[in-house]
Amino acid sequence: MTSNALLGPWVRRFLLEHLVGERNLSRNTQKSYRDALCLLIPFVVSKTGRAVELITVEDVSANVVRLFLTDLEQSRKCGGATRNQRLATIHALARFIGEHSPEHIVWCGQIRAIPFKKTAKNLVSYLEKPEMDALLAAPDSKTSQGHRDHALLLFLYNSGARASEAAQLTIADLDLPPAQQGQAAVRIVGKGNKIRRCPLWPQTAAEVAELTAGRSPGERVFQNRCRQPLTRFGIHGLVERYAQQAAAQVPSLSTKRVSPHSIRHSTATHLLRAGVDLNTIRAWLGHASLETTQIYAEIDLERKEQALAHCEVTKSAPTKKWREDASLLAFLRAL
Repeated sequence: MTSNALLGPWVRRFLLEHLVGERNLSRNTQKSYRDALCLLIPFVVSKTGRAVELITVEDVSANVVRLFLTDLEQSRKCGGATRNQRLATIHALARFIGEHSPEHIVWCGQIRAIPFKKTAKNLVSYLEKPEMDALLAAPDSKTSQGHRDHALLLFLYNSGARASEAAQLTIADLDLPPAQQGQAAVRIVGKGNKIRRCPLWPQTAAEVAELTAGRSPGERVFQNRCRQPLTRFGIHGLVERYAQQAAAQVPSLSTKRVSPHSIRHSTATHLLRAGVDLNTIRAWLGHASLETTQIYAEIDLERKEQALAHCEVTKSAPTKKWREDASLLAFLRAL
């Protein structure tokens, strides 16, 4: 058995040489590829009975990959989008191996011929303004933790940042000039290491400035009680907890799945209602394409209702059926 036949060396080269060295993908994207392979390899082991270090490229056959994708949906209860994400990783690995090993070109073609599953696109969830106000009012700002939580929620709503972007935010990314001496702003590093600047409301700037006072520029803005950076999972949990509290005041929140991403969708929808054009919202959220931002024009029910009011059909006065029009019948008989 040649070294080219073993899967292990190819996986190492794919993760370190290709994803990092050639494509320079973000750390989160690298973890996504890694997680997919961490699920695939044990599944192949269970089907072949070989030790992990003895699995060959050919052992990951098209049939095994199809069984793996089915297992994701049936055993792990993954949705179609997650299935397609895992398949994209396998496609990328097959392409990498095929490009560097001519003897595996046929195998590569068989793997890459496995199609993605068509999935239905769910409606984007967002919060109406009263719901967002209730969420922002949920933390107890009189306590240090409540003040931090309110600053975080306000920052998410102001900037439309993703949970991962807020978690990675450092004090050096903030531009907080003194009052009346310029517009406060934040530098956000988004997907694909794309950098964007977002203006901050005076209240957001004031709360973040108070939160970061006296700390070094390299520290993360949002930290837990142990002075460790909040993770994106911690931010998710924080938002969900306050959504449950706010639901006592606004019951409609209990019918929605509230997350940092739904706050991001709320920011875009509220900007659109305020008259901000889609291209500005695209730059605000860090979307690569205007087509991604276009979804907010489609989900805005309030604007649809306003448009419907302009073309509403008014009830016209009842007219007499022609059979009941004696003059018409008399005219016809006279012809």
